[in-house]
Amino acid sequence: METNNFLKSRQLKIEDSRRGDVERRDTIKACYRGNMNVGVAHSEVNPNTRVMNSRGMWLTYALGVGLLHIVLLSIPFFSVPVAWTLTNIIHNLGMYVFLHAVKGTPFETPDQGKARLLTHWEQLDYGVQFTSSRKFFTISPIILYFLASFYTKYDPTHFILNTASLLSVLIPKMPQLHGVRIFGINKY
Repeated sequence: METNNFLKSRQLKIEDSRRGDVERRDTIKACYRGNMNVGVAHSEVNPNTRVMNSRGMWLTYALGVGLLHIVLLSIPFFSVPVAWTLTNIIHNLGMYVFLHAVKGTPFETPDQGKARLLTHWEQLDYGVQFTSSRKFFTISPIILYFLASFYTKYDPTHFILNTASLLSVLIPKMPQLHGVRIFGINKY
């Protein structure tokens, strides 16, 4: 009985060492392929490029916009059209600031300062146009604009405010404006 237990434990140790060898071999392969940054906490050259593709990000984004709208609706002196217009304007203002005005990255990146002069939108997906995350963040303000226009019953004042707000976030997303600084604004 004791011998049988010894053999089982010995066999488990051999299997564990084989598994460890495989893991070490895979790690070494990853290092040689250049997929691993030694001494850096993350495996991306610039984590800003992939953060919008991370698991649950789109759902969190949609829930945040929904929560903003519910909070605005709960304020007693705001009518439904005012709440929708404010939801649209606040969303687009936040999107403009975080995606198109703020430059650089909050992470230590080994890209030698390349990301320092780019906005988050320009860093997204390494600058590749028409990826799924870029499409999502382009379509979401358009959908919010349609909802705001519908619930305000196309009132001219709300319509002008919502349209101006939409254009302020759609124009900077155009591929023709990638890296372009109009009138030198936000150049440095």
